[in-house]
Amino acid sequence: MHTLFPELGGASPAAPSKPPRPWLANYPAGVPATIEDRISGTLNDLFAASVRDFARRPMVESFGVQITYERCAVVADAVAAWLQSERLGPGDRVAIMMPNVAAYMPIVFGALKAGCTVVNVNPLYTPRELAHQMRDSGARTIFVLAQFEHTVKAAKAETPIDRAVRVTLGDLLGLKGHLVTYVGGKKTPVKPEGRIDGAVAFSALVAAGRGRTVKPVEVKPTDLAFLQYTGGTTGVSKGAALTHRNILANVAQCTAWFEPTVAARSDGTPEIMVTALPLYHIFALMACCMFIVKRGACSLLITNPRDIPAFVKTLRTRPFTMISGVNTLYNALSDNPDIGKVNWKQLKVSLSGGMATQKAVAERWRAITGQPIIEGYGLSETSPGVCFNRPDNNEFTGTVGLPWPSTDVSIRAADGTEQPAGAIGELCVTGPQVMPGYWNRPDETAKCMTTDGYFRTGDMAMMLPDGQIKIVDRLKEMILVSGFNVYPNEVEDVIARHPKVREVAVVGLPDGHSGEAVHAFVVRRDDTLTPEEIKAFCAIELTKYKVPKVVTFRTELPKTNVGKVLRRALREEVMATMKPPA
Repeated sequence: MHTLFPELGGASPAAPSKPPRPWLANYPAGVPATIEDRISGTLNDLFAASVRDFARRPMVESFGVQITYERCAVVADAVAAWLQSERLGPGDRVAIMMPNVAAYMPIVFGALKAGCTVVNVNPLYTPRELAHQMRDSGARTIFVLAQFEHTVKAAKAETPIDRAVRVTLGDLLGLKGHLVTYVGGKKTPVKPEGRIDGAVAFSALVAAGRGRTVKPVEVKPTDLAFLQYTGGTTGVSKGAALTHRNILANVAQCTAWFEPTVAARSDGTPEIMVTALPLYHIFALMACCMFIVKRGACSLLITNPRDIPAFVKTLRTRPFTMISGVNTLYNALSDNPDIGKVNWKQLKVSLSGGMATQKAVAERWRAITGQPIIEGYGLSETSPGVCFNRPDNNEFTGTVGLPWPSTDVSIRAADGTEQPAGAIGELCVTGPQVMPGYWNRPDETAKCMTTDGYFRTGDMAMMLPDGQIKIVDRLKEMILVSGFNVYPNEVEDVIARHPKVREVAVVGLPDGHSGEAVHAFVVRRDDTLTPEEIKAFCAIELTKYKVPKVVTFRTELPKTNVGKVLRRALREEVMATMKPPA
């Protein structure tokens, strides 16, 4: 049974009967079918090994300052020692509420070394959202960037939080002067009146922790490493309980998948990953933290990726070999007039996930950089990687690629029957990266698991004959027009190809004639664009019932801090203005 919440059962789902696996025949050279023999120890062992092997290499770069693996380890030890002095250890949850700043990764590894479980928190949460996550996780300690301390203060009375650590942008960097973060697109200065009484300054914690010895703690692979809360875009946010083994399995899968290609393109210098996605998001946590640490590479932190001019300026002044992002980020970078001044010669891999990558965006990115976008798929519940395109692809495929080693996928109809290649059904997944369950929610865990041990993703997909997976759309976001299924991703992909369109989101809205109607929200690149022009453009490539009935122009689309468009928010916005039926 699981060591922390036995109601969830063992660390992995029961072994199901295996479906056909045509993807194995199409793996890149050097990629194994399984990686179980590469999973050992804990994340603490992974970090210790990288510190030993890459001590003098930079692990983190922020605001032009590099911090080595050796120094990060010293800071992590100080964090662990301080937590232990506060009587925190195995089983205790520690929250981190920060954007991409230098202290983030040392805090993560310090908390893990103390045996604690890390609860990643979106710093743009409202007090209500923060209170829910803290109550649900039971976290009593929080590390928070000073600019967001006022949120913690406002929520504190409704949470179990009894100690807070104040982190600043300049911590560990030795920079003088006042740094202001622009997270969320706005200047966010520190508010003196928002300070928490008794909060500990991170600099003081590190100074005090260095004088203490970290007591050895037994941490097992089945122990809980992260409570990774789902985005809450489809309901109440739940904590995906991820063990050390879950994360290590995904590190092994990620390494096995990308290492042969990256190594073949390497000149022997350490890799540098542009980290624009926030580290509190599961995609960045894996691709830009754990995978990077495993490789002895450096994570180039972008604190505010929404400031595109500043972001591009950083890219122009710093060599890098890898970049990860989402469709909206690649689109925004491609639109910047200075993007052509960036030197792309060392770029080896452009990773994409988190939302569907549109073909028009991928084609523009390849024209600018010379490298294709390599799209993958995953979820918080799967640590996150499930599938990825071959890293040696030269063109954008429109799929999310092949299932990773030791991963089995199954496309299932509503009654649970296996679907043949080319048929659409719900994507179900099993593998060592799949969570044991949701934190304190055995009922929700039962709903998302099949009787034979597969995790139900809630995504509609099809498998191609060669094993590639094509995500059609979210099951809950499918539009039903006169009994016909319409998938927003398909319609968005067509509209995004129009040269006058900057961004688009498609939702279904009630319609008295057809049940639901397709409604497109468009951000124009050219103000001369009309709804009729979009409808005519769609009619060329889409059957009539898929063509938007309504087109609404907006100056921007609502997004999560990761850049994922919030379709639900758009739908609710319009629904609130609609008259109820008589």
